[in-house]
Amino acid sequence: MSGFSGDEGPAPHGEPGVLDWRDELRAYERLIEDKVLSIMEGERGKASRYHPFMERLYRDLEEFILRKGRRLASCSTLIAYRGFKGSIDEGILSVCAGMELYRHSILVHDDLADKDESRRYASTLHKIYAEGYDEAFGGSVALFAGNILYALAVRVIGDAGFEPETSLNVIGMISKAFQDVNESQILDALFEHTWPDPDEWYVMASKRAASLFKAALLIGGTLAKARQDELNLLNAAAEHMGYCFDIQDDIIDTFTTEEQYGRMPGGDIAGRKKPLHIIYAKRMAGEPGGDLLDGIMGRRPSSRELDNVRRLIISSGALDEARRTAKRHAELAKKSISETSMNDRSKAFFLSLIDYIQGSLDWYR
Repeated sequence: MSGFSGDEGPAPHGEPGVLDWRDELRAYERLIEDKVLSIMEGERGKASRYHPFMERLYRDLEEFILRKGRRLASCSTLIAYRGFKGSIDEGILSVCAGMELYRHSILVHDDLADKDESRRYASTLHKIYAEGYDEAFGGSVALFAGNILYALAVRVIGDAGFEPETSLNVIGMISKAFQDVNESQILDALFEHTWPDPDEWYVMASKRAASLFKAALLIGGTLAKARQDELNLLNAAAEHMGYCFDIQDDIIDTFTTEEQYGRMPGGDIAGRKKPLHIIYAKRMAGEPGGDLLDGIMGRRPSSRELDNVRRLIISSGALDEARRTAKRHAELAKKSISETSMNDRSKAFFLSLIDYIQGSLDWYR
């Protein structure tokens, strides 16, 4: 298969020469997954020489990371890099593998904090290690395993072969993103006991998916030596992408089915979470609707109760308001991407990705 056309030149290192952005995403995901597999096999091999339990842990982490799922953050790093550099190389693939390790360090901790029992149609890490031991042990393993993945991510990114000063800058970005996401987890936990207003939700959300997308795009641009004004545009685009993604992901938790989502719907309600569409519903539904939400928060809703909540969110106008908010962020993200000097192919990828994130809100209308 031929490589990229135009200014992107031939396809090095197995770079996919595909046109459809979804095919392109899947092809890049495979390259990144191969790199992750190599890293985790190496760690598993080292662990096998000192303790069988640690070998098992690295095997389970490998399985957890490589479960079916989109690699949006790491692929965003790669495509931002390609957009300014014109090609990909082994160094950026290593960095992208590090981004996957980083992302999954967050997911391990997120599952533990939310007491989730499944992710992508399989058990969460703390659930795996509670079996045969107890919940406290499973939680301890997940806590420390998440830390291990973060440490591995930093090491892999630092050893990717870029200039030392640039690598140090990128590691600083990862460190800041990790600080941000931990702050968001604290605020998210606080909101289980309060009703935040939309402004408070934005403070929390600015440190959640937005921080991940910022790290992903800025790292790709920085390693490709993009100018500061270009990085500013990437930062703005990433922030709006993150808001749009969070709104979409949270609504899906309320409106999807277990078969579509890979976990039981209504998890945010059971966990007393306050996503934006629920905050809107509380404010827009009046006293009876607010009482309904107050009464159901903190327990797993039955199918009938969940249907009642869904009807409330729709009838109050909260769903439409959340959708309008997501669309506004999508348009602002696209505007910033369009103003960069990334090559046309990378721009087209991000514009299509943003449309997908925002447009996927339409399937449950």
